[in-house]
Amino acid sequence: MISLGVLTTYVVVVLGLMVIPGPATLLTLARAVSGGKRTGLATGLGIAFGDLFHTMMATFGLSALLATSALAFEIVKYAGVAYLIYLGFKAFREKAQSLDMPATQAITPMRAFRQGFFTEILNPKTALFFLAFLPQFIHPESGPVVVQLALLGAIFVGLSICVTSLLAVGAGTIGGWLRQNRSIGRWQGKVIGTIYVALGLRLALQQQ
Repeated sequence: MISLGVLTTYVVVVLGLMVIPGPATLLTLARAVSGGKRTGLATGLGIAFGDLFHTMMATFGLSALLATSALAFEIVKYAGVAYLIYLGFKAFREKAQSLDMPATQAITPMRAFRQGFFTEILNPKTALFFLAFLPQFIHPESGPVVVQLALLGAIFVGLSICVTSLLAVGAGTIGGWLRQNRSIGRWQGKVIGTIYVALGLRLALQQQ
């Protein structure tokens, strides 16, 4: 079973990434503002189910890899560390810009769910992120890798639903705050970059 310390670190990192305004956050807020709380909740739920899809794909793929070769799994973990650090430095170098919620038209909750779901599953960057991120918290000696990956994925999806639900319910207040503080985009990349680099370095040092 995954240790409490690893789970705590995982939850803190995931929440840190989720609360920073990003495409999923802004889309959920925009949908809630234009179509109401139900539409915002449906959008967030669709995004969460998209994350569940990526988790399942990563779980089956990584589990099969470990069954084939423990060395190959370790190589994937180190490649993931390098990828996370790369994302961190890339976020640091990105030009600061103001945050704006995307313009959206009012649609039904069901359609909002479908759009959120397909937007998430068709994003190759999300798939790469899951393949790089999840293995960093896996320790084969802690039990079956499939169980560990499934648990981490379930936690990620659960946190995603909670965060996007809060965003949808508080869309008016949060959206108004973002519009009044558009300069938040100036430090967005720095915060995300710090999280990625710190996570990558911590895990790299921990594995040595």
